[in-house]
Amino acid sequence: MTSIEITPAIRETWQVPSFEIPLWLGREHAWCVVIPVINEGERIKSLLTRMAAVNVSSIADIIIVDGGSTDGSLELESLQQIGVRGLVLKTAPGKLSAQLRCAYAFVLDQGYEGVVTIDGNDKDDPDAILDFINALKQGADFVQASRFVEGGTAENTPKSRDFAIRFIHAPMLSVASGFHWTDTTQGFRAYSRKMLVDPKISIFRDVFSKYELLAYLSYRAPRLGYKCIELPTVRRYPKGEVPTKISAFRGNFEVLKTLVKACAGAYNP
Repeated sequence: MTSIEITPAIRETWQVPSFEIPLWLGREHAWCVVIPVINEGERIKSLLTRMAAVNVSSIADIIIVDGGSTDGSLELESLQQIGVRGLVLKTAPGKLSAQLRCAYAFVLDQGYEGVVTIDGNDKDDPDAILDFINALKQGADFVQASRFVEGGTAENTPKSRDFAIRFIHAPMLSVASGFHWTDTTQGFRAYSRKMLVDPKISIFRDVFSKYELLAYLSYRAPRLGYKCIELPTVRRYPKGEVPTKISAFRGNFEVLKTLVKACAGAYNP
């Protein structure tokens, strides 16, 4: 498999937040798993343990992108002992989309053919990572995890969030994109290198700072003809707790505003 080349002229146009690389052991595989985190504490440790149990590091390089954790959960020696090959530390302002731009720029520079992204809050089952990578190998460009398709499982999902996904977020993106999505808010996804470097998509722009990138790619990729699929996965919320960085009112309003803008093509290059 040959990597799609990124010319210096194209690379110079990318708007990437500043970041540091506290840990990098080099690329071993053609595929990688990017885990965005910020102060996930025991949750990220649990996820990494579960990934080690299914031997993810034998098929993909594990790279964490940290938004500025202060909880001591990312001690370098411990990360290496559990199979992590890289730690990208965002040093600029911004939330999830800024983190992802840092990570995606880094992994594309390293020559990876595709990337799986899984949230660091331990809600998703890493067993599905192998299925995601196999889908990329078979020609998929965008693989979305879904707890709502046949074979998927949703446990303890807050009722308001379940309603919003099923009856607002996924339907709007489905109509706008022309692809039938069922689960559009979660970050457990996989992307091909070809899609990520496409200037018609142009993910490396400062407009993607908070949570815009997820909705935008669900809208834009199908409209450009990229092969998109959903795979069944398990997503479990812990009882009595909702591990999320999105606040109840203001955060959900921002998500809705972002959704409307994405469906209207406001983020198109």
